[in-house]
Amino acid sequence: MESAGDAKVQVVEGIATIENNEAGKPKPKPLRIMISGAPASGKGTQCELITTKYGLVHIAAGDLLRAEVTAGSENGKLAKEYMEKGLLVPNDIVVMMVKNRLWQPDAQEKGWLLDGYPRSYSQAKALEDLGIRPDLFILLDVPEEILVERVVGRRLDPITGKIYHLKYSPPETEEIASRLTQRFDDTEEKVELRLKTHHLNVEDVLSIYKDLTLKVNGNLSKDNVFAQIDSALKELLEKKNAASAT
Repeated sequence: MESAGDAKVQVVEGIATIENNEAGKPKPKPLRIMISGAPASGKGTQCELITTKYGLVHIAAGDLLRAEVTAGSENGKLAKEYMEKGLLVPNDIVVMMVKNRLWQPDAQEKGWLLDGYPRSYSQAKALEDLGIRPDLFILLDVPEEILVERVVGRRLDPITGKIYHLKYSPPETEEIASRLTQRFDDTEEKVELRLKTHHLNVEDVLSIYKDLTLKVNGNLSKDNVFAQIDSALKELLEKKNAASAT
């Protein structure tokens, strides 16, 4: 028979977590993860794999911004004014949106995965000033020539919305191939400019998270990339469980 002071051990997705029943013993804090990667680094795929296995709340600043505007929130209305004028939404508005989302009950209970944000030193510093700091900052590292190849080879099926790649994921039929289009910013010249901006910004962000950064070799299969991330997240959970148990 289990006593009030016994600990329950649960296994979720192969990971043992400890739920301590003893009064006054805090549960382990959930994972707080940030992930960054250049265009075509495979970040979207890894976010999906991480959230599926670990149940974290996936938060992308761009999606959040659009949702706030649609909902007509106070921050959304402010953001809409700038967007309608063709201006960038100021950092302080986006930071407040991110902060409010991270402090929602689901993110506090399950943990969160902040996708592609912060993108600059000022954004990272603003989050630090609010006491928002990740357990781990994941950076997907892919050689620039591979990123260019991935982007330039992308094609869109305007009918189905499916994304193909001429080399890695070619269309199934000639009929589909004949209607594929290329996005205007998926040219070599434009992607090199986007990559240059990304590299400059990510170095500034890393200066804040240098002690928390995990550089992952992103030039592998999606499963091998995830294996690197999964190993680090398992280790983090084990440390949190051990700290809670003591």
